[in-house]
Amino acid sequence: MIEYFIYSASSFAGDIDDLFFLITLIIGFWFFLTFGALVYFTIKFRKKDGVKAQYITGEKHSETKWTHYPHFAVIAMDVVIIAANILVWVNIKQTLPPRDNLVRVIGQQWSWSFIHAGPDGELDTADDIATVNDLHLKIGDTYHFELQSRDVLHNFAVPAFRLRQDAVPGRTISGWFKPTKIGTYDLQCAEMCGYGHGIMGAAVTVHSEESYNETMSQIQNGTYESHYQKRMGTKTGMPSYTSHFEDEGSFAVLLASIF
Repeated sequence: MIEYFIYSASSFAGDIDDLFFLITLIIGFWFFLTFGALVYFTIKFRKKDGVKAQYITGEKHSETKWTHYPHFAVIAMDVVIIAANILVWVNIKQTLPPRDNLVRVIGQQWSWSFIHAGPDGELDTADDIATVNDLHLKIGDTYHFELQSRDVLHNFAVPAFRLRQDAVPGRTISGWFKPTKIGTYDLQCAEMCGYGHGIMGAAVTVHSEESYNETMSQIQNGTYESHYQKRMGTKTGMPSYTSHFEDEGSFAVLLASIF
């Protein structure tokens, strides 16, 4: 159901969507049942001329059973929801499948930096490729990520992947994802992190193998045009112009003044 509102582009997105659908069905059932009962009893037992209201103590079993039975049924449904949550949590958060590739994700006020492992598949080696606000992935590859923060709490959130993970200063948090659809998707910070929280976005681009190799070559030889900038409706400026703002009262000027 969620897929009608936002793309599903990772291998475990369906598990997350199914979990939300299950919770929606269970809670929706009890909501409409309770609301229906409320409306029914409100109409049936509304004030009538010549009829006195009864005082019910709720001590008789015949009276309390209509409280206990729904209570036990709700607890049973809670157990179902908790069991489904545990299964999804273990499969996505606790289990790291074998990786095909590796990337380091670094949050800072107010941008995202990415270190892509080069052909050797390892980080902190000579063939690493660094980008800012542009994460490039190959479709069908299982990625492990190392999530870090340089300053405050951030949250690495890719809605199309159904992925959210806090980035905590001083810690490296591991996780994984496997992109399944070619395209460019939003990456957001989902943790209030200061003045520029609302503009702390990035682009996640899932490539075919040919497109991925071509893009990495462009980054290395300096001819790459940012997918993030194109997604924002602008083009990447020359380095000498990146600190120039036409509007002196712009929010960008306010942000720059903080440093």
